[in-house]
Amino acid sequence: MAPNLTKSSDVADVLAGGFVDGDLPPSDFAVKGGDLTVRGHPFLLDVPPNITLAAAADFGGAGAFVGFDVDEPLSRHVAPVGRLAGIRFMSIFRFKVWWTTHWVGSTGADVEHETQLLVLDRSNTGRPYVLLLPLIEGSFRASLQRGERPDFVDMCVESGSAAVRSASFRSALYLHAGDDPYALVKEAMQVVRAHLGTFKLLDEKSPPGIVDKFGWCTWDAFYLKVIKLLGNGGVGGSEGAGGGGCPPGLLLIDDGWQTICHDDDDPASGEEGMNRTSAGEQMPCRLIKFEENRKFRDYTGKKSEGNCESRGLGRSWGT
Repeated sequence: MAPNLTKSSDVADVLAGGFVDGDLPPSDFAVKGGDLTVRGHPFLLDVPPNITLAAAADFGGAGAFVGFDVDEPLSRHVAPVGRLAGIRFMSIFRFKVWWTTHWVGSTGADVEHETQLLVLDRSNTGRPYVLLLPLIEGSFRASLQRGERPDFVDMCVESGSAAVRSASFRSALYLHAGDDPYALVKEAMQVVRAHLGTFKLLDEKSPPGIVDKFGWCTWDAFYLKVIKLLGNGGVGGSEGAGGGGCPPGLLLIDDGWQTICHDDDDPASGEEGMNRTSAGEQMPCRLIKFEENRKFRDYTGKKSEGNCESRGLGRSWGT
């Protein structure tokens, strides 16, 4: 069974019609006339009736949790949250299994699948910045994506296991409002930290001593244009930095290769992972092997005994 990563929360009970428990301070967020509003300004329109809203206890009503109800318990749900139209946003979305990147737009149709964070721009009429942050609720993880209906933003929640199902969610998405976009994210993370209880903020951590060292990482140095600019990959880059009066305190060799495949692929086919998928389609793949960059595999050196040549470093791992 998937792990439960959420501790019990102090979030107020959700009442019908988008109203929140009166014991908490008035929320900046509300559902009015079918639209989700912040300080009276609509930002998500045509909100479905199964969407729920609950005020967060911290920061004087600047935050709220969004959930939804459906009829049938499933391991994966895609629920429309509302229509986004004409509001600029910046976001971070996961475009590969291992990588996230930024994205911008102004409508729900511009939102990418696997969006992990989305910030709506403020307006000249008083609407503040709004952060939309998908969370973990129980055994389910959430993300945002473009909706099937025009300009709608959908929330996808999934457990990853057909045996773990639910039909009701109360805090799969967190909303936070503010006039300073930098303070907005920091405040939101404080609320989420208290809500989930599964991590600490950077202010609460002691950074390791290695953060004070300048280093050279060889990632991508054996591909693309970096090797042409810096010479022999990581070594050339390291020497180049030293020659410029900024010698690195460490060298990190980061040029491995991960072979991936779909469940219905034959791992013994020998097809490289790069040829299996294109960017943005790696999500359903699984790791089957990792090994050195081919620059290491094809390396030709001389052994001290017999002066015979050997090719490659002879190291790969299967999973």
